[in-house]
Amino acid sequence: MNDRLFSILRQLRLSGLAQTLDVRLQEAAGHQLTHAEFLELILQDELFVRQERQIDRRVKGALFRETKTLDNFDWSFNPSIPKKRVFDLATCRFIRETRDVLFLGPPGTGKSFLVQALGYLAIKQGFVVLYRSIFDVVRDFLHDEVVEGQEKVLAKYLKPDLLIVDDMGMKQLPKRSGEYLFEIIMRRYETRSTVMTSNRPLEDWGKLIGDVPSATAILDRFLHHAEIITITGKSYRLRGQKDSPPENGGPESANNDGPPASKPAKAPTGSDSKKKPPQAASGESAPAA
Repeated sequence: MNDRLFSILRQLRLSGLAQTLDVRLQEAAGHQLTHAEFLELILQDELFVRQERQIDRRVKGALFRETKTLDNFDWSFNPSIPKKRVFDLATCRFIRETRDVLFLGPPGTGKSFLVQALGYLAIKQGFVVLYRSIFDVVRDFLHDEVVEGQEKVLAKYLKPDLLIVDDMGMKQLPKRSGEYLFEIIMRRYETRSTVMTSNRPLEDWGKLIGDVPSATAILDRFLHHAEIITITGKSYRLRGQKDSPPENGGPESANNDGPPASKPAKAPTGSDSKKKPPQAASGESAPAA
């Protein structure tokens, strides 16, 4: 490829095509490809590079703690994890149908790992994802709204196709947290998908938020189209301390310690949402929670 052609490709922002053009020219000559076949090959090269760059940008913009994949998840450590249901979520059909998902379970049982892995898969399927802990959410509103205004901060949480709110239940939240979370859930209701994790039963959310009416209103909307996945068992990290240090494929990311869920999930008193966690489909080696 001569310098003039390379310069033109750069001006057209066809760097992916430029990277493979010499190889494709040789391939075309060796296999006597038609002009149309050759053009299709080099355009596929450009499209592939652009897709990979878009995935990289979206992964960076998602603000994951770590990039996780289901392939690296240790399914054997906890048979209560409903593997079949998790892989059904991995198809991202729930995002297309604007449904929500709630993961409930004690700390260290794989919730954060799984939701980040699902978020990564959603990005690979073309969706925009944002991952935040509940403390990040509150901090964003408390700090950024002073400078940018609440509507601008809120837009950050309304835009993604999938919003993941992690760590609900670690400790009591600051004042007005219920207002912020309710605004997000209400505005995303039936328009975008939200995934949340919690290590505390739903009836405790009123105390955590410090506002029982807000907690009831949040759960009323969030649980309306939500799938609840309950995970039981001991912490993977604690198990690793007894046997051997957990590897990078350990199920839950760090900094997720907190009090375990002591009772089955149910909505706070006064909530209209009294849905029971759905049962996993039968025929899967990993039983439902």
